[in-house]
Amino acid sequence: MNEMKNYNDQLFAEIEIESSSNTSYNPVPISQSRKLEVDEKREIFIAMRDISRSNHSSYFLNTKFYSKQVQYENSKIFYRQAEFMKDFEDDYTNSIPFSSYFPYYQLMSYEQLRTYFTWRTKIRRGSIENTSLSYAFIYIYELLNNIGVNNPTEGLDKLMTFWKGFRDFNTTIEKYLIKWVKDYHIYYELPKSFKEFLCENKLQDYYPDIVGYEPETSCNFEQLYSISKYDIKKSVFYSDETKHLIKACFDFVICKLKDMFEKEGIEFNNLIFQSSNSKSVWTPFNGALFYQYLKQSDRRLVLSENEIYTCSRNNWVISKLITTDSGRQLIAYIFKQMEVALRKLTKYKYKFSANLSPAVVQRLGTTAFYLEKTITDAVLEFYKERNKTVVSVDETILNKIRLEALDTQEKLIISEDDFKSAADFSSEVSCLVKKKEEIPMSHDNKTSLSDIWLSLKDSLNEVEIKALSILVQDDKDIKQFADENGLMIEVLADSINEKSFDYIGDSILELDISMTIYDEYKDKIIIMLGL
Repeated sequence: MNEMKNYNDQLFAEIEIESSSNTSYNPVPISQSRKLEVDEKREIFIAMRDISRSNHSSYFLNTKFYSKQVQYENSKIFYRQAEFMKDFEDDYTNSIPFSSYFPYYQLMSYEQLRTYFTWRTKIRRGSIENTSLSYAFIYIYELLNNIGVNNPTEGLDKLMTFWKGFRDFNTTIEKYLIKWVKDYHIYYELPKSFKEFLCENKLQDYYPDIVGYEPETSCNFEQLYSISKYDIKKSVFYSDETKHLIKACFDFVICKLKDMFEKEGIEFNNLIFQSSNSKSVWTPFNGALFYQYLKQSDRRLVLSENEIYTCSRNNWVISKLITTDSGRQLIAYIFKQMEVALRKLTKYKYKFSANLSPAVVQRLGTTAFYLEKTITDAVLEFYKERNKTVVSVDETILNKIRLEALDTQEKLIISEDDFKSAADFSSEVSCLVKKKEEIPMSHDNKTSLSDIWLSLKDSLNEVEIKALSILVQDDKDIKQFADENGLMIEVLADSINEKSFDYIGDSILELDISMTIYDEYKDKIIIMLGL
C-alpha cells in the first residue's frame, strides 16, 4: 500500500537452525539498528488525508460523482485540503501520470501527489510544463477556489497565465475555462467588468451578446423604436429629409429624461424593462470542484438582456430582461410628444397630439406631471443647438474673398454683342416656361388620396363613423355619445387615430378638453362620410 512504511532500509536478525542433534545454539551478536529516516512529505500527505476522515465524510471515493450531495462534500473536503497544502513545495525527480474524471487529492497515490506538487512548484516559479490533464484541472480548481493567491484579481491573472501557457500542450481546458472565467467575474466582485476582460483578452467572439450590450447607451432610437407601441417610421412626418433629425433628437430627449428621473430617484431602464418571473438557480463553476466558501453580498449583475444574475441571502438565480407593457406605452408617448414639438418647430402643415395612458401615469406617479414639459424643453434645446449659426472671422479668408470678388466683377463686364445673346436666351426660356404652364395637371394624386380615405372609412366601425359624424355636424355631445356606448372618450379617440395613422400616416383627432377634428382634415372627413 502507498501509505505503508518503507522497510527496505531496516536491519533484521537472521536465525539458522541446524538439523544435527549435537548442534548447540550459539547466539550471533546483532548490530544495533540505525535510526529510521522520517519521510516528512509522506507525513504531510497523511495529515492532508486525515482532513477527510476528521470531517466524517462518507462521500469520498463515492462513484456517484454526479450526485449534488457527493459533489458538495467532495468540493468542501477538497477546499480544506487545498488550504492545508497551499504553501507546499516539492522537488520530486520522477513523473507519474494520473487520470481521473473528477480528479482530487484523495484519489492520488504518494508518487502522484509528489509529481503534482513538484509540477505546481515549477508553475509558481514561472515555468509551465506539460503534464497529465487531470493534474492541470486540479491546479485550475485551486485557482477557482483562490488557493495560493492573495485576492481574486491575482487569482484571475494566474488562471489566464496558465490558460495561455498550457494550451500549447493541450487545448481541452479551453472549453471549460471560457465558461468558468465568466462565473469568476460573477462570483468574485472584481474591479473590471467581464466585458472589459473579454476585450482585453480578445475573447469577444465567445460572448457577442455581452460585448454588444451597452446598459448606458442601449436606450437609443433603434432599440426603443423596436419596442414602442407607436411606430414613428409610419408617420407622414418621418421621411428621408427628417429621419436624421428625429433620431438625433430622440437620443437627446432620452438623455434629458434620464437626468430628470435620476433626480427623482428613478432608474429609467427599470421603467422600461424588468426581470422575467421565470428564474432558475445558478451554481458557480458548474462541473468544477468548487466550494462556495465566500459569503456573497446581495447584488444584481446584468451582463446582457438575457443574463441577469441576482444574489439574495447567499443564493444565486439567473433570469432575463423583458419589456413591460407600461414601458412600451411610455416610449410611445415620448416618441409622440417629441413629434408634436418637432412639427411645431419645423412649421409642419399638419398638427399632432400625444396623450399619456393611465398605466404610465400610475407607473410614474407625480413625475408624470413634468414629463410633457421636459420632453418639449429638450426638443427645443436640441433644435436651437442644431440650427445655431457659428460665425468666425479670418482676415486671410476675407482678403481672398476680396480678390475673388474683383475677379468676378471683371468677368461680369460684357460687350454689347454678348448682351444681345443673353437677351435672346432669356426670351427662349420664357417661351418654354409658358408652354409648360399650359400642360394640364394629372389627377392621379387626387384619385390616390380618395382611395386612401375610402380605405380608412372601411376600417372604421359603426360607432367610430357615428362619432366622426357628430364631430363634423356638432349636433350632439361627443362625451355623452361615448358614455352611451360604454367607451371612454380617450379610448375612442385613440382607436380612430390608430386607424387613421395606418392609412393616411397621421392622426385626425385632437383630444384636449374635448375631442375635435384637426381643421386640415375636416373637409376630407366630410367627403369621406358623404355628408
